[in-house]
Amino acid sequence: MEITWYGNSCFRLTERGLASVVTDPFDHAMAGYNPLKLKAEIVTVSCNDLAHNNTSAVKGDPFIINGPGEYEIGGVFITGIQTSPHGKEFKGLRNTIYMMDFGTLTVVHLGMVKDVPTQSMAEELGTINIALVPVGDGGSLNSAKAAEVISMLEPNIVIPMYYETQNSKLPLDPLAKFLKEMGLTELETMESYKIASAASLGEEETKVIALDPKLMAL
Repeated sequence: MEITWYGNSCFRLTERGLASVVTDPFDHAMAGYNPLKLKAEIVTVSCNDLAHNNTSAVKGDPFIINGPGEYEIGGVFITGIQTSPHGKEFKGLRNTIYMMDFGTLTVVHLGMVKDVPTQSMAEELGTINIALVPVGDGGSLNSAKAAEVISMLEPNIVIPMYYETQNSKLPLDPLAKFLKEMGLTELETMESYKIASAASLGEEETKVIALDPKLMAL
């Protein structure tokens, strides 16, 4: 599997022989970064906001998932779980967490989740190999809550998302604030995350890996 980050909460997940997935494609005029030019078989939308729901930026006539439910497309099993509404400043937008099962790997995309999930919700998610976690506040998890969520879900790998970068237009906290909360002084950074299977993760404690946002050519 290869996971590429395009900024904010937009990723592209590809696994050989299975449908490719793009999460939360954004409107660059609102969210920043360059305009997206992506192709996928599946698009997931965590909330109905221009920073997350610009599905027209993804070509290939993808199957669009924009709410809770169970789906199976192209060998990928996806479960959407709705979380509580956001505050008044976000006009009551609801968020959907997506659990994606690629057979040998499970990936959870927390979207714009605002509160720490309940224990029952955590149990519903099950075993998580890779967690894509918002850490920059801005209506989602702040650094302290993000750390609490990670402790609850116990994923093998955490990839932070939705935080301030030089390309983002949204008012978000920097990644450094989350790293301080996690007690991390060193961080592995890469252009994209590649992994063969869950078996290659071993029994080590949760590891945080940061991805450099891949900027589309103008």
